[in-house]
Amino acid sequence: MSLNNSSNIFLDSVVPTDTSRFQVNVINEVQESCAAVNDNSDPPHYEETSFGDETQNRLRISFRHGNQECYDNFLQNGETAKTDTSFHAYDSHTNTYYLQTFGHNTMDAVPKIEYYRNTGSISGPKANRPSLLDIHEQLAKNVTVAPGSADRVAKGDRMPGEEPGDSPEEDTAGVVKFGWVKGVLVRCMLNIWGVMLFIRLSWIVGEAGIGLGVIIIGLSVVVTTLTGISMSAICTNGVVRGGGAYYLISRSLGPEFGGSIGLIFAFANAVAVAMYVVGFAETVVDLLKESDSIMVDPTNDIRIVGSITVVILLGISVAGMEWEAKAQVILLIILLIAIANFFIGTVIPSNNEKRSRGFFNYQASIFAENFGPSFTKGEGFFSVFAIFFPAATGILAGANISGDLEDPQDAIPRGTMLAIFITTVAYLGVAICVASCVVRDATGSVNDTVISGMNCNGSAACGLGYDFSRCRHEPCQYGLMNNFQVMSMVSGFGPLITAGIFSATLSSALASLVSAPKVFQALCKDNIFKGLQFFAKGYGKNNEPLRGYFLTFVIAMAFILIAELNIIAPIISNFFLASYALINFSCFHASYAKSPGWRPAYGIYNMWVSLFGAILCCGVMFVINWWAAVITYIIELFLYIYVTYKKPDVNWGSSTQALSYVSALDNALELTTVEDHVKNFRPQCIVLTGGPMTRPALLDITHAFTKNSGLCICCEVFVGPRRLCVKEMNSSMAKKQAWLIKNKVKAFYAAVAADCFRDGVRSLLQASGLGRMKPNTLVIGYKKNWRKVPLTEIENYVGIIHDAFDFEIGVIVVRISQGFDISQVLQVQDELEKLEQERLALEVTIKDSECEQGGGRLRGWLRKAGKLNITQPPAKKESSINTIQSMHVGEFNQKLVEASTQFKKKQGKGTIDVWWLFDDGGLTLLIPYILTLRKKWKDCKLRIYVGGKINRIEEEKIAMASLLSKFRIKFADIHIVGDINIKPNKESWKAFEEMIEPYRLHESCKDLTTAEKLKRETPWKITDADLEAIREKSHRQVRLNELLQEHSRAANLIVLSLPVARKGSISDLLYMAWLEILTKNLPPVLLVRGNHKNVLTFYS
Repeated sequence: MSLNNSSNIFLDSVVPTDTSRFQVNVINEVQESCAAVNDNSDPPHYEETSFGDETQNRLRISFRHGNQECYDNFLQNGETAKTDTSFHAYDSHTNTYYLQTFGHNTMDAVPKIEYYRNTGSISGPKANRPSLLDIHEQLAKNVTVAPGSADRVAKGDRMPGEEPGDSPEEDTAGVVKFGWVKGVLVRCMLNIWGVMLFIRLSWIVGEAGIGLGVIIIGLSVVVTTLTGISMSAICTNGVVRGGGAYYLISRSLGPEFGGSIGLIFAFANAVAVAMYVVGFAETVVDLLKESDSIMVDPTNDIRIVGSITVVILLGISVAGMEWEAKAQVILLIILLIAIANFFIGTVIPSNNEKRSRGFFNYQASIFAENFGPSFTKGEGFFSVFAIFFPAATGILAGANISGDLEDPQDAIPRGTMLAIFITTVAYLGVAICVASCVVRDATGSVNDTVISGMNCNGSAACGLGYDFSRCRHEPCQYGLMNNFQVMSMVSGFGPLITAGIFSATLSSALASLVSAPKVFQALCKDNIFKGLQFFAKGYGKNNEPLRGYFLTFVIAMAFILIAELNIIAPIISNFFLASYALINFSCFHASYAKSPGWRPAYGIYNMWVSLFGAILCCGVMFVINWWAAVITYIIELFLYIYVTYKKPDVNWGSSTQALSYVSALDNALELTTVEDHVKNFRPQCIVLTGGPMTRPALLDITHAFTKNSGLCICCEVFVGPRRLCVKEMNSSMAKKQAWLIKNKVKAFYAAVAADCFRDGVRSLLQASGLGRMKPNTLVIGYKKNWRKVPLTEIENYVGIIHDAFDFEIGVIVVRISQGFDISQVLQVQDELEKLEQERLALEVTIKDSECEQGGGRLRGWLRKAGKLNITQPPAKKESSINTIQSMHVGEFNQKLVEASTQFKKKQGKGTIDVWWLFDDGGLTLLIPYILTLRKKWKDCKLRIYVGGKINRIEEEKIAMASLLSKFRIKFADIHIVGDINIKPNKESWKAFEEMIEPYRLHESCKDLTTAEKLKRETPWKITDADLEAIREKSHRQVRLNELLQEHSRAANLIVLSLPVARKGSISDLLYMAWLEILTKNLPPVLLVRGNHKNVLTFYS
């Protein structure tokens, strides 16, 4: 390839840059139309040549400056000057190919976020990238690519031949979304700064002292901080929708944990509304008492004020999130003013009245006196901690409205962690300041001053001129330990503290009133609890859960009217703590599962720290109230079991699934390090069912002895042109595995595409399974129509048995009288269902049609359709073959349908007759024994038939009984059959000869030349020599059928040793004749042959 270095062909590379695409600079072909550029004027540069021949070598990628006019000849506004009509989507060898932006010249799509969205995403439409088949398969010769179609496919607009989606992008105009400050920070601060800050913190620091008080606050903050870190990690691991804590837990741990915690968390928020409103109402009633304005009595006044308050809060919530957010901001401002008012009050000089109540401004002696604990009777560190800890909760207030945040992944971590920091500083500041200014006990009397000569005994108040010693003997009303209104006394303006209490209670109530419906709506949308779907509906642009608001209002109003919240409060606190524990555990679990999908953007977390946080939350639950913790665990366990039992049809890629995979992989790898032992042998079967729904009886009998004990793989071989087979196979894999799951069949589905059936089965026999979990038994149905099919099918069928023996895999051939394949039945059912759907659609069309013209014609067609006598299929309780039985008998063979379900039914009292004629390692005996352990077969007893000598029947019977007892296999009877080797009667033998007559060569009746010619032309036929050589074996098969007819005709199931055809000695047709005559006119038969390795042992 030559490299053209002429300096006058380079163009200026300065072009408008599209940040979403890669740009390619263009080199002018028309050399004479461009001004020459001096080579010496440019510094050395690098060039990249195109991969074409010399005539196409004039386009280059260049970084040299050139003439803009020449560039404009080829590029207009970042696109080629060539029109779309002259551009072929797959023209990669013309000059214009290099004028296209990267990704516009191929069906292969460049990376775009639209390809990774979920269907129905509110953040934008989902685009479909070209499938691997679209870019891998050959293009049809008659396909014409429309101009610019490659561009549209690359952009992900739609697939070739695919209709555009009918779901346009949602209109988000008018939707209110909040940033991290208003949406998270403000809410979390308001919820954490509860009424505890103003009326309980002084008592806590009085009891525990400054030292332990700081530890109590610190321990609470550790719990909330660890939970906040875990929550930040989870919510930055993908897009967060509405639902808050429920959404985070359910998407991480799955619907079982998410559903159980979501319900109790929503209920806890609803009851919390009542708690906060009652706290507000109590403060109002206290003010009414002071002014002697009680309406009825204190209890009923609390109910009245509380009811009015919750109605007002409901009105604010229903008005919309924007109004609620404005109310929260106003309440925060009031709260901040109240806190600032307290700190200002601590430096305002105290007067005599305040001194008598214990307030002396900042004093080192008071700080020293209050540093240590002074617990009153019945109080201790953990009891005080239990009272304070609920004040530290509220960190989920922002996360609970995750669906209303502009960017939840950024807002939740930033707002929550900053809120924890600010509120912690405030709690510590208030606690230390109030304990440095106010003594523990004070009388409130200005006359209790120190008398001269009095011994203070180290009392800080005494040193400051006041004698509060009588508080040791009688209760006092003031001081940290006695007065809950200390902050009002200390503050610069007392009513502002009352306003702060109002603000704290109302803001927390409002946040809970919004959180509960939002979480509950998300739970109902996921339809985990079917009966709650009614509350999933949202209204307006913001999808407001109005129904959830009214439900929360009803719950809150009920608890306000009860007005007994002291009992329910510990349970609610434990509900919140259970949520915190599961958030921490979710973070740990997701990290521990090591899923590649766990990639949180918030990197400041550690899975072991999260686990510690989960354990700490559980411990705090018992510290707060042990019986409330027990109740919480019982409720959560009940809901978990309920959701697990219901098995909601959701798949969120939870860490539980990831850990299940890791555990399965680890166990499978660990299993490979252990040698197989005969005591642990279990049948691991490949079942050639085709589609599992087409041969249900074969699958049912196999599942009967593999369920909960062994591997079962339903296999299908797609034979035909590879391209079509692979496409059909890939499209049906998930559907058929889903059928197995829906019908509660514990089996896998596997399929291969092959040129012939035998090659496909051979591949399955060699490659199926994993490690020690590899199939050791092949289960196939008996080929009932072997005399009507082409010879190649018989060769494949018998060849499969030979292949299994070659791979040392046991074989089970199952025969039932009606055969297994019900594909025709399924086809009839599908057709009838389609006809029924069409009929219903016509009825709807007629009813909804507003146009009378043509209505009579439609009704006439419908009446004609009704004359087809199509019976409506019954409603599908399960996707089961049982649903077919009520259909019209004339459409299919009813006996075939009944036969296909015979192994689904409970088998009545009867016998399983085991004809253990040849020792194959014990598989012939093990299979029926496992069957008797199943519920459907437990009423069937084992009867054992073995061959023996006529003159040693009793001895051999005793020997066999001894062997079975050592194997610990229960049996009803043992029969020693001594006349197996005698010749069959003439009628039976004649029937066998008539069966094989069409396939015999009869070369003995012909001259040698003719016989040799026939052998060459029809090598598959049975020769007289072969038939004579194995005459005794043929006699045995016919004789066995006579014995089976005599002894086992009434058995529920016959298990019989499968005869082995030596390769090269017995023709395929003769072997099929053996199987036919052996199992003819009998109950269901299992022909079993193990791989001649022990599967039974009597050693411990």
